[in-house]
Amino acid sequence: MKITYHGHSCVQIDNLIIDPWLTENPVANITLDEVVVDYILVTHGHNDHIGDTLELAKKYDALVISTVEIADYFENKGVRTFGLQPGGQYAFEFGSVKMTPAIHGSS
Repeated sequence: MKITYHGHSCVQIDNLIIDPWLTENPVANITLDEVVVDYILVTHGHNDHIGDTLELAKKYDALVISTVEIADYFENKGVRTFGLQPGGQYAFEFGSVKMTPAIHGSS
């Protein structure tokens, strides 16, 4: 397993990227063109977490995993999604994701 921190809240674990804000991120250590992913996990709806999700999802037909509301937003943009409610859990090919409750705007 390869875990790479790309700056701010963006972390890549093998073919999964979390909160892919790379474009215009002053601390990103990688460009959008250097990322290859199959899964995108978005923790919440702030711009510095959604970031380049749409571009990456369309480029690689990557599955966007997030809350139901964020998944619906991206599904309406034409990408594949999987939405979870807080407390929900699902076992994906790469491992299990559990949505934990958090008190934060747009979470």
